[in-house]
Amino acid sequence: MKNILVTGGAGFIGSHTCLLLLERGYDVYVVDSFINSSPKSLEKVLEINKSKKNHFQNKLKVFQGDLLDKNFLNNVFLNLTKINQKIDGVIHFAGLKSVSESVSEPLKYWETNVNGTINLLLMMEKFNCNKLVFSSSATVYAQSDNALLSEKSSIKPINPYGSTKLTIEYILRDIFNSSNERPNFASLRYFNPIGAHSSGLIGEDPKGKPNNIFPLILNTAQGIQKELKIYGNDWPTKDGTPIRDYIHVMDLANVHIKVLENLFYTSSRYINLNIGTGIGTTVLDLVKTFEKVTNVKVPYIFTDRRSGDGCYIVADNSFLVKEFNICPQISIEDMCRDGWKWKSLNPNGF
Repeated sequence: MKNILVTGGAGFIGSHTCLLLLERGYDVYVVDSFINSSPKSLEKVLEINKSKKNHFQNKLKVFQGDLLDKNFLNNVFLNLTKINQKIDGVIHFAGLKSVSESVSEPLKYWETNVNGTINLLLMMEKFNCNKLVFSSSATVYAQSDNALLSEKSSIKPINPYGSTKLTIEYILRDIFNSSNERPNFASLRYFNPIGAHSSGLIGEDPKGKPNNIFPLILNTAQGIQKELKIYGNDWPTKDGTPIRDYIHVMDLANVHIKVLENLFYTSSRYINLNIGTGIGTTVLDLVKTFEKVTNVKVPYIFTDRRSGDGCYIVADNSFLVKEFNICPQISIEDMCRDGWKWKSLNPNGF
C-alpha cells in the first residue's frame, strides 16, 4: 500500500483525513508543528480505529516539525529511503488560516504559507514525489452577488490569507508547466467545513479565540461566550444574514482522498477544484438548525457588517460531481449534531 504524507495532519481537516486514510489501508506520515493543533487528535484517531477492531498504530507515524525547517523536512523523506520506501503522495494542509490575523500580520502568513510550501515542493522534487493535493480556499475568488462560484469565476482575493493560497496555486501551475514529466497536482478550493466525526472523539479545536462561525456557535451554546455576533442583518437575503456553503468535514476528508487516488491512476494533470455542497444556507438558518437538532439555545445579536464579507459564497460543484463522481451528501442537521457531540464530550478541546 502507498505511503501518504499529510502536512498539518493533526489539525481539524487533517485528522479526519488521516482517519479515513488509515481505514483505507494507507501508511500515513504526519508532519505537524502543533502550533495550532494537538498531537492528542492523532491519538484519538487511533482510538477510533481501535474501537472498530482496526489496529493501525504501526501505520501512522508522526513527525513534529515545521515546513520552514528544510533539514527537518529532508530527514522525513530521507529516512524512508533508508528502508527502501518513499512518499508516494502528499496531502498538504499545513499553514496559517485566520483571515483577520492575516490582515494584521501579513508577513507571518506569506512566510509560513508560501515559503513552507516551497520547501515541501523542493523536497518532493528531490525525492521524486509528484502527486500533491493542496488545501486551497474559496477565498481566492472575487466577491459575487447571488451567483454560484465555479472554477472559472473571477479570481481576486481580498485578504493576505487568500492571496497566499492563490500564490501557491500559481506556483503549482508553474511547476506543472515547466516539467517535461509533468506532475499530478490538485488545488481544492473548499468553502466552510464544519461538523466532526460521528464518534465525537475528534473535531475542531481552534487555539485562542475562534474566527469561524461554527466554533463560535458551539462556544455560545456551551456558555463560554454570552452571545453570538452575526455580522449584518441587512444583506439582500431572506432573513438579512449572509449565505454560505457549509460542508461536513468527513465529506471534505473523503474528497481529498478520492482526488489523490485519481491522481495516482490518471495521466499528468493540474486542476483547481471547488469543494462544497452547492447549497446555500444563511447564517441565521445555521443557528436555527443547530438549535432544533440539539435543543440548545444560541443567544445572538446583530452587529455591523465586517469589511470584506460577501453576501453569497456558494460553490458550483458540478465539476467535482462530473469529473470525480463525488457529491458531498451529509446534511446540515448532521453537521450540527456531530459538531455538538464533539463539543459536549470535549468542552475544553483535546
